[in-house]
Amino acid sequence: MTRPKAVVIGAGIGGLTTALALHRRGWDTTVLERAPTLSPIGAALTLAPNAQRALAALDLGDEVTALAAWQGDGLMCDPRGRPLTRTNSAAVTARFGGPLVVLRRSDLVDLIVGRLPDGVLRTGEAAYLTDAGSADRKAHVSTPQGMYEADLVVAADGVHSKTRAILFPGHPGPAYGGWTVWRILAPTPGPGFVPHESWGGGLVWGSLVRDPDSVFIYACAATEEGGRSPDGEKAELRRRFGDWHDPVPTLIDSVGDHEILRHDVYHMAVPLGSFHRGRTTLLGDAAHAMVPTLGQGANMAIEDGVVLAHHARPGGDPLSALAAYDHDRRPRTTAMVRRAERILKLTSLRSRGAVATRDAVFRAASKAVPGLLLRGFDGIADWHPPAVKIPVAERHPL
Repeated sequence: MTRPKAVVIGAGIGGLTTALALHRRGWDTTVLERAPTLSPIGAALTLAPNAQRALAALDLGDEVTALAAWQGDGLMCDPRGRPLTRTNSAAVTARFGGPLVVLRRSDLVDLIVGRLPDGVLRTGEAAYLTDAGSADRKAHVSTPQGMYEADLVVAADGVHSKTRAILFPGHPGPAYGGWTVWRILAPTPGPGFVPHESWGGGLVWGSLVRDPDSVFIYACAATEEGGRSPDGEKAELRRRFGDWHDPVPTLIDSVGDHEILRHDVYHMAVPLGSFHRGRTTLLGDAAHAMVPTLGQGANMAIEDGVVLAHHARPGGDPLSALAAYDHDRRPRTTAMVRRAERILKLTSLRSRGAVATRDAVFRAASKAVPGLLLRGFDGIADWHPPAVKIPVAERHPL
């Protein structure tokens, strides 16, 4: 009995989640990653209840809980530390069925890789789609090491996906979102630290608990594409955020330049008309890159992998499975891209009058409708996977 073969291009969070989900479903899966190693990868990431449920469907729920830090009550404020609104951890759990958690990106990668059989992950293999396949023809992926034939190809090769350009050459691809993001893991500044997100004029600073000893920081600024600070990113952060409320300056001073990651932000301003062609589909940022204002980029990729595996029944028709995946995922992820863009417009305001009006509206709305901020995540964090568990399958015929 021969298992159907799947090739996953890209070993980011979405690609690895998909590989594990397909493996559990009964697919013989290979992950091709161009980088020679997966470590170190990124700083940390936030997982909302929707992504936690998707990972629980892969029997990773307990391990994620053990690795992650539950975020307590939080504060949204202005650069002087004056509250705009507050979040309550109990209210988050009551409304969405679970908390917001933070974990190191590399910890999640290691956890997923540890569940994959030996030989599934192949690093140092730059993959190129040479044939998307069809109903009567398998797909082909080439690497410098050789050719792979597959019943299913999943392109999780990131925001600048080469596979997307091959599948849909007429699509303009992702657009620059107008923002750059710094991500940092810093030492906890002291007792009594409160997770917070602070909004200025075209600037956002967020600090979340990573563990008792460290804080995950994301700093965002409306900037030109490709900008870099000539005297280092730490100096750039000091210029932009050095006079903000405590503990922002302390956190900046606590890290070195080598600990600061900087990336420009791109998003799918023009949505794709389809995520798939032939036996090949796009997943994660390759399909629906979004600005990080909702914190849902990795969360959506995790959802993608679990939904795809749900539809990709071994012995079934891969083309029908991809059509069902597209039907489920494209409307939801397109809506997430748009919602993230709307929040971006608020954070991009720069004139003093516009910023003052925005902040006044937040304060008034928060007093008039307690919990209003949480309502913005309705339809996002309350998502459930199509199956509580992706079962571990025995061998299946083609």
